[in-house]
Amino acid sequence: MPELAEIFRRYAPAYLASAPQLPLPAQLRAIRDISACRTPARGGSLYACPKCHDSFRYSYHSCGNRACPKCGNDHTSLWLHQQRQLLLPTDYFLITFTLPNECRPVARSHQKPVYSAFFRAAAHALLSLARDPKYLGGTPGIIGILQTWRSDLGYHVHIHFIVTAGALSPRHDRWIPHRYRDWLLPHKALAALVKLRFKDELSALRLLHLVHHRVWSRRFRWVVDCRHAGSGLEVLTYLAPYVFRIALANNRITSLRDDLVTFRVKDRPSASWTSLSLSACDFIHRFLLHVLPKGFVKFRYYGLFAPKLRASLLPLARALLPRVSTGSHVSSPPPPPRPLRCPPRRALVIFLLPLTPQHSPCPAP
Repeated sequence: MPELAEIFRRYAPAYLASAPQLPLPAQLRAIRDISACRTPARGGSLYACPKCHDSFRYSYHSCGNRACPKCGNDHTSLWLHQQRQLLLPTDYFLITFTLPNECRPVARSHQKPVYSAFFRAAAHALLSLARDPKYLGGTPGIIGILQTWRSDLGYHVHIHFIVTAGALSPRHDRWIPHRYRDWLLPHKALAALVKLRFKDELSALRLLHLVHHRVWSRRFRWVVDCRHAGSGLEVLTYLAPYVFRIALANNRITSLRDDLVTFRVKDRPSASWTSLSLSACDFIHRFLLHVLPKGFVKFRYYGLFAPKLRASLLPLARALLPRVSTGSHVSSPPPPPRPLRCPPRRALVIFLLPLTPQHSPCPAP
């Protein structure tokens, strides 16, 4: 079955030669890293058992790029375990803010400042309404995760926020539960607030003139979706693989034939899988749209989960919440994943060897 690395090795030179503009540095690095991941170009390590001197195993090094579909498993497992420990024993809501089509060109050309501005605007809308006495009247815990893709790798910028179904009171003396099981905050008010705040953010960045003025009119509605998410663990488990990766896994690529890449695409309305074929250059272009700038953090914390507040406010919130939650929260999270170890009665000794084509210990894959 073809892999993304094979597509990059075969067609990236043609894509770079025909691209209308030079890809961004992070995109060029993704092409270089993914193409060389777990190949002789990155070198490797020789594993030997000290008791069985005739037992050897050679392993190529991974690239570690967060866009690579082969890397990130360990980081994902560790991150998911940390979020389980962070979650409060209460129900959660999944609130998704979607950036309109008219704002996506400026987001694509100014990724880091615009994505950060979208984070700030959406978090401001959530915290402002949550602190309103008409709704919650306190500070909730919020985890936000940025995604920029659809299933077909189309450019679709949105942020998933996992929000506690309740809030800590301003005096920090009681927990305020949400009023209705399937409703937390008014989505129309959230859309209006995020639109106004994002406009101010773009104005401060001097990028407002790059967006059509009709986006800010009253009749133009932004899309905000709010739904009950149980204990939050199901949503975190679903989103965790995308925190350290991009939307496409190698097992979704079904064929590479006649310069066409065919991969599986999920149809959201029917929840069924179909196949989509793109030219190799178009496929690479779509994939690179979702490579984030170096140093950009795609998951962020607000409210009770904010790094500056969690040490002081989370213990108070846990003490005020009932010991037995009405949701399906897991009170005792499983231990973190253990590192891979050698079989019983054996120990691994690692020898780092420089690789050259003349004396590679095993043939290239």
